[in-house]
Amino acid sequence: MNTKPRIVVLGAGYAGMMTTKKLMKNLSPEEAEIVLVNKHNYHYQTTWLHELAAGTINQNQVRIMIRDIINPNRVRLIYDTVVKIDKDDSRVILENSELTYDYLVVCLGYETNTFGIKGMNEHAFFIEDFDSCRLIREHIEYQFAKYNNDPDADESSLNILVGGGGFTGIEFIGELVEKVPKLCKKYDIDRGKVKVINVEAAPSILPNFDKDLVTYAKKSLQERGAHIMEDTRINECTQEGFIVGENNELIKAGTIVWTGGVTGNSILGTSGFELTKGKVMVHGDLRAPGYDNIFILGDCAWVMNKQENRPYPPTAQAAMQHATTCGNNIRALIHNEPLEEFVFSDKGTVASLGVTDGMGAILGDKKLYGKSAAAMKKIVDDRYLFLLGGPILLLKKGKVRPF
Repeated sequence: MNTKPRIVVLGAGYAGMMTTKKLMKNLSPEEAEIVLVNKHNYHYQTTWLHELAAGTINQNQVRIMIRDIINPNRVRLIYDTVVKIDKDDSRVILENSELTYDYLVVCLGYETNTFGIKGMNEHAFFIEDFDSCRLIREHIEYQFAKYNNDPDADESSLNILVGGGGFTGIEFIGELVEKVPKLCKKYDIDRGKVKVINVEAAPSILPNFDKDLVTYAKKSLQERGAHIMEDTRINECTQEGFIVGENNELIKAGTIVWTGGVTGNSILGTSGFELTKGKVMVHGDLRAPGYDNIFILGDCAWVMNKQENRPYPPTAQAAMQHATTCGNNIRALIHNEPLEEFVFSDKGTVASLGVTDGMGAILGDKKLYGKSAAAMKKIVDDRYLFLLGGPILLLKKGKVRPF
């Protein structure tokens, strides 16, 4: 009789992949059965999606086949869609089957949050996953190709309108101001006819960044042709563009992309978890309140910074650190050992503003600008690849190429 505990990991994002890797290291095949469930047979770098959407990176570089990283002889891989988590019966209901579990790790990622803005769901694209970003890229190029065949068409069809001036929105703008001149050259279109517009409701873009860094980012983007509209509320999204401000001004565009917010996966709510702003407020050991065998990580979880009495930012580096704590704690539970509390080690945050530009802060308060920041961003991305798949994956997918 098989008495090995079964650990089921839902989602193959940063937290899910790294948790699975940690469990493989922490537990022998005789100690536990590990199951990884994901909708697709590939993993992708979420922090590269804005580049895929803008068309500045090859889509094959973003996507990594799961079985190339996770040995299917060691971990059972199931490619299916999660429908519901039955917490009381310790079951996961999938579209095509169901699973029981002894320990569950929920890493189902985020969904776009439009904050109820009328028409946003119907008329805007979202930087949400691999397929949605590939669709954005194709749509932008289609708008240029269509205009090239009909020079008398409305110039506003070339405009690219981005709602939300947070991390993703600004990084996307940074890629667009580099991609647009190349598209103009390819389709013989005057660069002056194309507007790249960012609309942010808050008084400033990048609200979580230092003022000097924000000033640098704005200047860099504006000098390369971006139009940044701060303190501008989006009242409605239509097929033509955004209706904004007290005067209900219409900003027209052929491509409309919303990057203004995300929330935890909706399966959390339909499965009966208690939510705070769309996510589960987990304990310090990353377990869901009331369930000793369920861990919730990444974009699905709020993890409190007890010193500052607020949640840690839901970043990729945080998700990777969640994985380490979770992997250690599941091993501890199996062996009846004490669990550890999650402690976030902030390595800093760097935002790209295009291929050769960026800004951010590392090692506490050391500020980086320009090419040095862009280089550091690539190093951070490559570090994840190395941790995930070692030198082979780094050489295959990495951004920093040896000379």
